[in-house]
Amino acid sequence: MENGAVKKAKKGILSVIFGRTALILALILVQLYFMLTVATILHEYAVYVYGISTVIGAGVIVYIINERGNPAFNMTWVLLILIFPAFGCLFYLYVKSQIGTRYIGKRLNKLRLETHPYMEQRTEIIENLRESKPADANLAYYMKYQLDFPTYQNTQMEYFPSGEAWFPVLIEELKRAEQFIFMEYFIVAEGKMWDSILEILKSKVKQGVEVRFMYDGMCSMSLLPYGYPREIRKFGIQCRMFSPIRPVLSTTQNNRDHRKICVIDGKVGFTGGLNLADEYINEKERFGYWKDTAILLRGDAVQSMTMLFLQMWNVTETRPENYKAYLTKMKPYIDKESGFVLPYGDSPYDHENVGEEVYFHILNHAKRYVHIMTPYLILDNEMLDTLTHVAKTGIEVSIIMPHIPDKWYAFAVAKTFYKDLIQSGVQIYEFTPGFVHAKSFVSDDDTAAVGSINLDYRSLYLHYECGVFVYDNPVVAKVEQDFQETLEKCHLVTLEDVRRCNPFMKLCGRVLRLIAPLM
Repeated sequence: MENGAVKKAKKGILSVIFGRTALILALILVQLYFMLTVATILHEYAVYVYGISTVIGAGVIVYIINERGNPAFNMTWVLLILIFPAFGCLFYLYVKSQIGTRYIGKRLNKLRLETHPYMEQRTEIIENLRESKPADANLAYYMKYQLDFPTYQNTQMEYFPSGEAWFPVLIEELKRAEQFIFMEYFIVAEGKMWDSILEILKSKVKQGVEVRFMYDGMCSMSLLPYGYPREIRKFGIQCRMFSPIRPVLSTTQNNRDHRKICVIDGKVGFTGGLNLADEYINEKERFGYWKDTAILLRGDAVQSMTMLFLQMWNVTETRPENYKAYLTKMKPYIDKESGFVLPYGDSPYDHENVGEEVYFHILNHAKRYVHIMTPYLILDNEMLDTLTHVAKTGIEVSIIMPHIPDKWYAFAVAKTFYKDLIQSGVQIYEFTPGFVHAKSFVSDDDTAAVGSINLDYRSLYLHYECGVFVYDNPVVAKVEQDFQETLEKCHLVTLEDVRRCNPFMKLCGRVLRLIAPLM
């Protein structure tokens, strides 16, 4: 007789083989096979098409090298075309010719213009910041006048060092909602967490509270039924799946909504690394203990989070949005004791690497230390150079990584950076109880950034992300305290550990690093 665990495992395997995930992947593979077939047929007539394909390939490579964007992505495409000339060119032209990506980019730009009147910057706040830390005032100027993200004061914050600490507070704040609830998450899975939240949302709708809920389409692969939004709408909840996964090769499907945002009445906002699934509150074990973080904003800065949500919500909306209905009255005076708070978003279509720029700013203006928690460490050349340079100047740079990874291939690539980082003076720790999903920077007891942005290509260049930059707010001490307490449960990685790494994993990491921008 098979035990329950074996039956469950078999059922899970069968559901993958015969489920939506397998169907979508199979249809995408068919498209890839078609492209390879076309490329093969062309090679059969190599005598006639060699010159033409060489000219086209050279032209595509010249275009790629001169294209605006991260050089690592461009070099990955060049490598693909050099190894598979005909297929590589076809694939590149196919991806770049799609109108979907251009439409979303234009739509987001239009929505940014629509929300501009509600993202005003109080000039006295910038003046206060310039008196306190001129470099941060320069960052605030860039964020506002290039990207329309104001800096605020009059905002109280609360930091949560785990999902278990965050979840009860989220539940209580949802219960207090009187006007509206906006929620936007990357992952949603049925279980204790989501079931509890859903019951509150259903009851709030009956009380006349407007509820909008949006989640990323990756959930339709295995976590939720494809038609789940229709089921949720039956309860009176406005529900939307962002960029549903379809069996078509498309760059839009590569740009996922990785944000974690909850806004309640425009007065309270949550963000961080926590999604809506039971492993995030350790009700379900996947990779040992799940270490994650979140942050709560209460006050003026919540308005930016409201607008960030409404921008994403309206990407596919045709009806005009009444933004004024969701504004909250800001305090007429400035509370200097609350420090400075700058919520921000990042998009693959804004032509600015917002999340990475914030991390660069913290690193380049640190005077004593920078402490980092991240689940992934897949670095571009600029970030690698910055981390190593800062460490070489005598500033303490410490990074906490998982000891039990969720993706072996990402972990293998991360380990290829360990040697260079350690030799430059960067301290790398692995969280021995399990998996770190937190995304935080903290520096010099006065500066921190908490959000959804990992140190990898996907978060920094491909996904929609969000975060909060904080200066001189009491919450910074809580972020640093959490880092130190987490450090007590970590193992310091040495060069000897790097040398003893499994040779097969080393090889995999080196090979996969060639395509790291696509991971």
